[in-house]
Formats: sequence, structure tokens, C-alpha cells
Amino acid sequence: MRNTFGNIFTITTFGESHGRGLGVIIDGCPAGVKIDEDFIRTELQRRKPGQSKITTQRKEEDNFEILSGVFEGQSTGTPIAMVIYNTDQKSKDYSHIADKFRPSHADYTYHEKFGVRDYRGGGRSSARETAARVAAGAVAKLLLASYGVSINAYVSQAGAVKLEKPYQELDFSQTESNIVRCPDTDTADQMIELIDQVRKERDTIGGVVSCVAKGVPVGLGEPVFDRLHAVLGHAMLSINAVKGFEFGSGFEGVTMKGSQHNDAFYTEGDKVRTRTNHSGGIQGGISNGEDIYFKVAFKPVATIMQDQESVNARGETATVSGKGRHDPCVVPRAVPIVEAMCALVLADNLLLNRSSKI
Repeated sequence: MRNTFGNIFTITTFGESHGRGLGVIIDGCPAGVKIDEDFIRTELQRRKPGQSKITTQRKEEDNFEILSGVFEGQSTGTPIAMVIYNTDQKSKDYSHIADKFRPSHADYTYHEKFGVRDYRGGGRSSARETAARVAAGAVAKLLLASYGVSINAYVSQAGAVKLEKPYQELDFSQTESNIVRCPDTDTADQMIELIDQVRKERDTIGGVVSCVAKGVPVGLGEPVFDRLHAVLGHAMLSINAVKGFEFGSGFEGVTMKGSQHNDAFYTEGDKVRTRTNHSGGIQGGISNGEDIYFKVAFKPVATIMQDQESVNARGETATVSGKGRHDPCVVPRAVPIVEAMCALVLADNLLLNRSSKI
């Protein structure tokens, strides 16, 4: 099982949902990056469970400890190790599925691939693993900030409720002003009402997280196989429950003619700009200096508080009953995860780009 992501700025995550804790080892972070522990803590708080009535009620403060790689508030250039201890595991909630496979979960595939699985909350397949990614992503964000790069994600759709405004009209400072993390108050209220209704019905819904990266320099990304959008797609599709990724005009672009879709170049001072940005800030797999924007689609959470037909490890028909504490919609807590994975990709490519020039 490969648990490492990246080329130069790499992360290796470890731990399980109901184990002692989770953690990450960051390798390749340059020396001299100011490591703001309060910022890392804030990022983890955005992802933690038990935030509101529309998230899982598992109570984890997600306090972290830096074990290495930081001295007097700065990275030393050596591996940065961080650990987040679990404190509110209720493993008994999962004893009823010790030999049963939950529909649309990783239970069956893990069992067939490895011959053994940790059924307590899904073990390594649990979305709790993403806490380690967010911690690492916070460090990547601190590195990117020194280059003037900012990343903002937000919930743009929950079920059938969709935010119709383009990102250019949004005030990202309002994203954290509501529990669903949508920077438009009216749409946010509709989303919250829908998610709460679905929760009361003991069911779940999916949604979409949109993300915008500003200040990205020209030249990030490699031609052919490691195109910037391909690596971003890899990163996003590695997040639990993700079923789709599109950047720039995405699937809507197929309805346009080339004369409409092409981004015309012009000069602004000493910079080359584009009048439109259907390319999503990436052309030929390489960043062009415009905003990078993309969308990530999340399926409905697989665990529902209803009985579902399934089979057990012996292939016998079985009924799986929904128990435990689960999100009725994952997207509000997925926002910092999407930002973290975007930051990790951009930090890695920034360092790759720097090393490719004499």
C-alpha cells in the first residue's frame, strides 16, 4: 500500500480512524519556512468532526504535536513529523459489521485485496486519514504564501441546491461565516435546510466543492504525463468520496465553439494576460499565470441510518444497519481538504519548477 504523495515536497501519512492516532511526515520542505502552529491548528479545526448539526457528532479536537523538523518556529529542511491523537473512538459502534460489507464502502475491496481489514470506522480507508493531509497542507500553504499564492475553496453545491454565481463575484472572506462554507448567504441557508432535512430522514446527499488558486506563477506543471491539471486531478480523486473533477470550463466547455472558448492574449504592463479564462489557468498542462479554478464532486456519504441489503465475508445474504456517527453531507468538512491537496500539488510543482532551471 503506497501512502506517499509528491515528488520533492512529499508527504507520507499513517494511522487509522480508531487507532491511537494519525500522522504525517513531510519531506522536502525548504529550510526557513515560518511554521505558524496557530494557523495549522485553525486549518485542522475547519476539518474536525462535531462542528455543527450538519456534520458527524464525533468529538475530536484534532490537537497536533510537531515531533521534528521545526526549530524556533522555522522549518530546518529536515523531515517534519506531526501526530494527531484520537480521543473519541467508539469502536463498539462497528462490531455489527465485523464480518459484513457496507454498501459502497471499501469494506469488500479491502477484504479481497489484503485478506484482512480494520472494520472500526473503516480503518485506513476512513476519511479521518485526511486530518493528516490538512496538517501537511497547512505547511504547504505557509510555503506558498511566501510566493504570494493563495487558495480558497468553498461549497458550490449541496444536493440539487447550486450556487449560480461565478467565483469572481464571491467574497471568500464569507466562506467561514456559515456552517456549510458557502460564501453566499441565501444559497448557504438553502443548503443547510436541505442537509438538515436529509439528516432527519436518516439519509445522506452529495455536493460539489469549488476551488480557486490565485497568484500562481507561470510555468508550474510538466508536459505530457505530469500536466498540472492531471496532478491536481490525481490529488482530488484521492480524497474519500470524490467521484468527479473538472477544471476551467470543464464539461460545460463542450457546448462552446472554439471561437468562444479560446482565451485571447493581451499585455498588461510587463505581463501577458488572457481576456477570458476558460482554460482555468492551465494551458498545455502548465500554469499560465491566471487563476486556477476547478470543481470536485463528492458522492453521498455511504453510511446511512437505514437497513441495507448486503453480504458477509462468507458470501451469505446479510442486513447492514446504520450505526455510529456520520456526516449527512461531507462537503462542508471537505473544503479544507480540497485546499490542502491543492496546496500540496502547487508547493511540489513550485519546487520542481525551481529545480528545473539553471
